[in-house]
Amino acid sequence: MSAQRFLPKWASVAAGALFAFFALLYPFWAHWGLTHWGVGPVAGLLALLALGRALFSRDPMTLASGVLALALAAVGFTTDRDEALLFYPVLMNALGLVLFASSLRSRPIIERFARMKHPDLPPEGVRWCRKVTVVWCVFFVLNGTAALATVLTGDRDLWALYNGFVSYLFMGLLFAGEWLLRPKAPTP
Repeated sequence: MSAQRFLPKWASVAAGALFAFFALLYPFWAHWGLTHWGVGPVAGLLALLALGRALFSRDPMTLASGVLALALAAVGFTTDRDEALLFYPVLMNALGLVLFASSLRSRPIIERFARMKHPDLPPEGVRWCRKVTVVWCVFFVLNGTAALATVLTGDRDLWALYNGFVSYLFMGLLFAGEWLLRPKAPTP
């Protein structure tokens, strides 16, 4: 059951945005918390974040990420090992890959976005969207692999820097590149 049913729309949107914001900042607050408080409190905060996101979303991928985050928090809490909590960015990349790759079986996710603006997308535009979706899949594989490498090195500073800044920079560059190339994409 979603908390959205009990709140005004603006409050539900604001709460969802707040939880998404804290999810984006996870590498920084997790790094700080692990350094100053230890595994238990950070696992608890990750569990609260996961529950909050799940309460304010009806999106299946957000719910799946919440369940996985809860599992990571539980493993971290019960084992008192920070590695479990460091896997959160790896799992988010894996979920992104699953979302984008599974959409290639029917209507690619980028095509869905394109059709919001261009409902009569020509076949060339559909092919373009499929290629962009594949590029995002490759990005999630590479970014997830890099995130995993930062966990395996055991260097929390590197982990926080890559997962909290560098990966977002790469994602922004991919967004910007796609946006710059979009005018060359076939549209009606």
